Amino acid sequence: MSQSVKRAAGILDSIAAQPKTVAQLAEEFGIHRTTMFRELQTLEQVGFARRRRDGTYAPAFRLAVLGAASLESLDLREAAHGAVRRLHRAVGDTVHVAALVDDEIVYVDKVEDAGRVRLYSRVGSPVRPQCSALGKAILAGLPVTRRDDVLAGADWRRYTERTITTRAALDAELERVARQGWAADDGEFEAVVNCVAVPITSSAGVVGSLSLTALRVVHDLGELETRLPLLHETAGRISRELG
Repeated sequence: MSQSVKRAAGILDSIAAQPKTVAQLAEEFGIHRTTMFRELQTLEQVGFARRRRDGTYAPAFRLAVLGAASLESLDLREAAHGAVRRLHRAVGDTVHVAALVDDEIVYVDKVEDAGRVRLYSRVGSPVRPQCSALGKAILAGLPVTRRDDVLAGADWRRYTERTITTRAALDAELERVARQGWAADDGEFEAVVNCVAVPITSSAGVVGSLSLTALRVVHDLGELETRLPLLHETAGRISRELG
């Protein structure tokens, strides 16, 4: 991948997470403000970025259209749509669906209550494979070589006291996940959030995962685990829909 394309992708990821000024982006990417301004002008010209009234840059409509078209092409999102919303109505917790797309795990659907605290996750953004229940549920079902590909660009930083920071520790955790058939995120990315997830399979093997996520003060991990039978049932329904 060329340096300019890689940087453009990074800029889009950054402004999707939070609108930023030229100065903020220049500092984040370690380049001169003039160079960053030219990058943003190019992204504006192709309809991927837009300058807001406050001077910050955010994703533009064309990028949203392309993203929606990409997501709609994923059979998993379509197959899971109805089942995910029935699950959310039954449990109330935030429900996520992730898909394995090439060598990346990506959020493809999310349902949460508008009245509750909004979680960091966004449809279309990558899942952190080593410190998320969704990621571990998928990784546990992959051959080692395939797992290597997905983890090639993993960021092993420590987000909380519980974050897995080495490949050896993750592999040991994935063995346990494979045996029990489900994965957990016990405050590994955000200390106040926990999550349980199960794999979604098709005739091709593991293609995605399904999770329930809650703030620890609302439901602790033990409470989420009591909902695993319903989570497995929903994942099975999605798997059958996929064929």
